[in-house]
Amino acid sequence: MKRFIDLVASLVLLVLLSPLLVIVGVCVLITMGWPVFFMQRRPGRGGKIFALLKFRTMSGAKDSEGNLLPDAQRLGRLGSFLRRSSLDELPELINVIRGEMSLVGPRPLLPEYLPLYNEHQARRHEIRPGITGWAQVKGRNALSWPEKFDLDVWYVDNQSLPLDLKIMWMTIGQVLRTSEVSESGQATMSRFTGNQ
Repeated sequence: MKRFIDLVASLVLLVLLSPLLVIVGVCVLITMGWPVFFMQRRPGRGGKIFALLKFRTMSGAKDSEGNLLPDAQRLGRLGSFLRRSSLDELPELINVIRGEMSLVGPRPLLPEYLPLYNEHQARRHEIRPGITGWAQVKGRNALSWPEKFDLDVWYVDNQSLPLDLKIMWMTIGQVLRTSEVSESGQATMSRFTGNQ
């Protein structure tokens, strides 16, 4: 049932939001150039790697030695707005249609984190990752890594259709508040370096 809802809802949302997707894509193209989309390897269910699709939010600006500038300097006004509004996440609907993601589930993180999880935290990969999740509506990137992982595993153990509907409703409020997008004092969330 969850997969059926994911598929139908994602197809409907893609159709309804197609004008917005075009507008965002054109804005990204004008301000940051090609490519419009950002693809990154992420682990899905069972740790299987897939290509996550998002709108690009950072420029490719480099210093005099050819090194990429820090995230805060490459994240312009448009990129910051896309992240605050979560509009950069909309292309992930394609990942849902392809069966790599779900509308609701633990957020897919970086592959290099896989060997850093303890046995409890690794359980977040027992299900498909989601565009939104329990950790996102409970604090998003304002939470510490252990707090987010505990919430992810709680969702794995308690997932249900009513809970998914509640999370999606709470996500709308989270997006409208455009808060807790990044960690305090950071342009983005700090990297997970393992458990102390």
